[in-house]
Amino acid sequence: MVSREKFEEIKEKYGFWSSWALWADVEEAPKSNVGDLSIFEGDEFLSRLNAEFVLVGLNIARADIEKPLANFHSSLSRAQDYKIRYAVKDTQLWGAYMTDVIKDFNEVDSGKLVTYLKKNKQFELDNIEVFRKEIQDLGAENPILVALGDATYDILVRNVAEFKVLKMKHYSHYMSKEKYREEVLILLAGLK
Repeated sequence: MVSREKFEEIKEKYGFWSSWALWADVEEAPKSNVGDLSIFEGDEFLSRLNAEFVLVGLNIARADIEKPLANFHSSLSRAQDYKIRYAVKDTQLWGAYMTDVIKDFNEVDSGKLVTYLKKNKQFELDNIEVFRKEIQDLGAENPILVALGDATYDILVRNVAEFKVLKMKHYSHYMSKEKYREEVLILLAGLK
């Protein structure tokens, strides 16, 4: 469980880059309620937060995040965030902390970011320091990092050897939500 104080501290420091793997329930359509941030009101949700797992994306793809904790909770019709909700519901990853390893670099095309990082190694190292501080501030003793996609996995393995890093496909990968969940369940079965 994450305390109210820790939740508010993380929200204040990292809220425009991060969120938690909790979403409102699905209603009529698979993408329904993905952007509903009211789930972070009150205190009931705190018992479901799990800082022992951190789902790590590459970067914020769009510049339209206007509220803390809205990352990974987009209600835009083209967004694929609903796949994460479907894939992690009722698993060890439900309630996990979610963040991006590269901050303040809005780019939809991950290849362009990877090219930029190859040419700007110090930018990557600077972002890794922010990421390390974020994980330290989270307060988990030995969190397992779950990289969302190959580029994120490569960055984490290259820079944060002190953490166990798992890899799963990025949620925008062209596959059904059912197939995505199947892959997540296989990944988690390997932890036992």
